[in-house]
Amino acid sequence: MELVQQGTSQGRGRSETMRLGNVHLHIVSDGVYWSDGAGMFGIMPKTEWREIIEPDERNRIPIEQRCLLIETDGNRILVDTGYGDKISDKQRSYLSLKGERRLLHNLETLGVNPEDVEMVVNTHLHDDHCGGNTQYDQDGEPVPTFPRAAYCIQRLELAEAKFPNERTSAVYHREDIEPLERSGQLRVLDGDARLTDHVRVMLTPGHTPGHQCVVIESEGQTAIFLGDLASWPIHIEELACVAAYDVQPLLSIETKRRIAHWAVDNRVLLIFEHHPEIVAGYLHRTEQASRFSLEAVRADTLASGK
Repeated sequence: MELVQQGTSQGRGRSETMRLGNVHLHIVSDGVYWSDGAGMFGIMPKTEWREIIEPDERNRIPIEQRCLLIETDGNRILVDTGYGDKISDKQRSYLSLKGERRLLHNLETLGVNPEDVEMVVNTHLHDDHCGGNTQYDQDGEPVPTFPRAAYCIQRLELAEAKFPNERTSAVYHREDIEPLERSGQLRVLDGDARLTDHVRVMLTPGHTPGHQCVVIESEGQTAIFLGDLASWPIHIEELACVAAYDVQPLLSIETKRRIAHWAVDNRVLLIFEHHPEIVAGYLHRTEQASRFSLEAVRADTLASGK
């Protein structure tokens, strides 16, 4: 496995490229936003989590928005689409989210235009993971950002998004989904599914009932894009650390336990969507059954090369 830093762009985040067997994985940023630290660490006291990261004066911590572009067998598959550009000025100000067309710009630096993406996979439908599914056209109407892509979403997640409750209504937005239905681009999945010879999805409930992770397999090597199953390494290193955003926290713990043991036993590369520095790593068991340690793979500590 090789990881190469591709460069930076102010306000748009950092991109890296990995090669896993015969598959190229491009970790493409939709920028960095700032959000309340308590949301990431749930019931963990602030006195403890601030030892992991120091918040700003508004109690916010930086959250990277990594999306994953998979190039395999001549196909381009994009996993998650970030916030996109439909968010309000008020929300953008609170998030300190800078720049326009962040994801699209970074895709363009790889030579990929929206029309070149054949498939989009949403790990789930919270707005920071699927807001870029659609964009406003010249008439101010939301339309699919990737006009030729099939958008793959779990049936359970689609139901949660279309019929949210009082707690979840703020993070699900119909304009991120309904244009895909109208255009005929929505592909509904029902549990674990294989998308190509090298790419499959795995149902991983807890953060949401229909959350899915994306597994990439090639030449005896395996990687998994975790989405919000484990937004930061701490969430899978310590199974009891559950984000406040998880709607089924006990199920989250059990799902993480299953994935952690599978990852250790099969030497699976974990790719993190939200940590500001740690891109990926390998998990190891410790003497405590509910704790693991991460052997981090960091872009700034690896030599560039192809």
